[in-house]
Amino acid sequence: MDNSELQPIFDFMRKLAPFDSLQEQTLKQCCKVLTIAYYSQQQKLVHVDSNDPQLYIVRSGAFEVSTQEGELIDRIGEGQYFGFSGILSGEKVVNQVHILEDGLVYHLPAVMFDQLRANCHSFDRFFNQAFAKRLRNQGSLKHNHISTARITNIMSRELTTITRDATIHQAALLMSEKRLSSLIVVNEDKLCGILTDRDLRNRVLAKGLTGALLVEQAMTEHPTTIKPEALIFEAMLKMSENNIHHLPVVKDNKPIAIITSTDLIRSQSSQPLLLIGQIDRQNSLESLIQVSQKIPDLLFNLISSDAKAMEIGRVLTSVTDSLTRRLIALRQEQLGPAPMTFCWLAFGSQGRQDQMAGSDQDNALILEREATKIEKDYFKQLSEYVCSALNECGFPFCPGNIMAQNPKWQLTLQQWLQAFSKWIKTPDPSALLNATIFFDMRPVFGNLSLFKQLQTTVLKNTKNNDIFIAALSQNVLQSTPPLGFFRSFVLERDGSEVKGIDLKHKGNALINDIVRIYALSVGVEEVNTIKRIEALIALSAIDKDIAMNLLDSWEFIAHKRLTNQGQQFNNTQPVSNYILPDSLSSLVRHQLKDAFKVIHEAQGTVKHKFLRQF
Repeated sequence: MDNSELQPIFDFMRKLAPFDSLQEQTLKQCCKVLTIAYYSQQQKLVHVDSNDPQLYIVRSGAFEVSTQEGELIDRIGEGQYFGFSGILSGEKVVNQVHILEDGLVYHLPAVMFDQLRANCHSFDRFFNQAFAKRLRNQGSLKHNHISTARITNIMSRELTTITRDATIHQAALLMSEKRLSSLIVVNEDKLCGILTDRDLRNRVLAKGLTGALLVEQAMTEHPTTIKPEALIFEAMLKMSENNIHHLPVVKDNKPIAIITSTDLIRSQSSQPLLLIGQIDRQNSLESLIQVSQKIPDLLFNLISSDAKAMEIGRVLTSVTDSLTRRLIALRQEQLGPAPMTFCWLAFGSQGRQDQMAGSDQDNALILEREATKIEKDYFKQLSEYVCSALNECGFPFCPGNIMAQNPKWQLTLQQWLQAFSKWIKTPDPSALLNATIFFDMRPVFGNLSLFKQLQTTVLKNTKNNDIFIAALSQNVLQSTPPLGFFRSFVLERDGSEVKGIDLKHKGNALINDIVRIYALSVGVEEVNTIKRIEALIALSAIDKDIAMNLLDSWEFIAHKRLTNQGQQFNNTQPVSNYILPDSLSSLVRHQLKDAFKVIHEAQGTVKHKFLRQF
């Protein structure tokens, strides 16, 4: 191929990731060994020879990768690739590549592909991540799990609406005629409210009002909504978190459908919602302990279904939240109403909504005001009951005693503000330890305004606070990912016993720490690590490449941590956060090292940005 023929190929290739990261001379050499093939739609399938693996680079046209059973794995268009899975795995190609549109495809020999991987880290990382994603997609298809099931799969296409100026009598007749438990309320086709049978009972009949009342006087304004492309999983969480049973589906602020809890129960993804429903119906601690015995099965069913780690964490946390709320309600039935408003807080993994197997308790109380001796006794009885019950339900006591039953963490709003102010102004080692726990806080029950006042003031004090952020950064840098010389793994040991790689404290926790520093420095309200990263990107408060790498690394490490726990559970072994390198394939070991390297590089950025050190 002469230079005139090579130039158009070179111009095309140098715009494609990860080829755009190659040196110009390397890329030109790469282009010289490419062969070009034309695929006609009439051929139907691309013949992929397992004995002669190649990277297929689509110059034009459209292709579809599917399993032998015909399940879609991926659609490939201009500037995208297929064939890398066979090269990376070394296994026989079993997936099929369908030709959707006529197209030109460049073929890169496996020998050159392997050379580029060996000599260019970013090139190697790109295809390793693509391969891991392909594996997860294929696994999700096999299990038809909630991570791939979307609202559009279960929502009804027929929507019954009513205007806000209609009467309650008219609404009741329409609900009876259509046999509905709710109506969407619209104003000029825009969503303005929802009217449910519960609204009719509580806001009309219970108050002795007549059917002449207008719908707008009884409806729920600004209802929680969801988009049609959202996952069923997200609908389930929104319902459980907001204690609602009807969820309008909205597109461009116009209602197009409504999802009910019954719809979710009918779907294959309803197991978490059913468990939450069971928790809400229990009337004794004994029955709650019994129901809680299903939580490990739920967790490991989600793991075996290859759900995303982020999704699993949110599901398990929503169950823990429901259990906590139910325990508080049961104890209040015995003790009577609280003598003042209060807020039950969750910290740590429950606060971040990323709980996994073996998560312990981290909780506390915000009290409206200083309590009398009798009032203190009330909260003592309430908190001791809830914390002990959570322990019996499988959520162990916090080793550091950061729990609501500890009088030290039953504070008024003013006392909490003083405590945070002290930690921020005097960031000694104990204060910094508290920062890694208490700054990931979320309300679970009670007066949300108490939490909001606390969070708003705390973030105001951390935002642009160079001294505190620097101290927090210095503390975070004390722990490093488990990579030694020549990028070999550093293993944790318990005496002579090798425990393995600590995926929690040397992996996910370090990313949580890094992202928390960025979030506190700019006053981001989000607590979940993934949501914090997304908020930081939106504010341009973090380099986007660093942020995306941290997102990928957090999910990869957490996913591996969960699958390892699933294997331990199935083998009746103690469930832990440790994994032995010998149990991993060479590809996964390579990916894990890359994930740890991302953490190391992000720590370097923290050192430069917040400590001004190079």
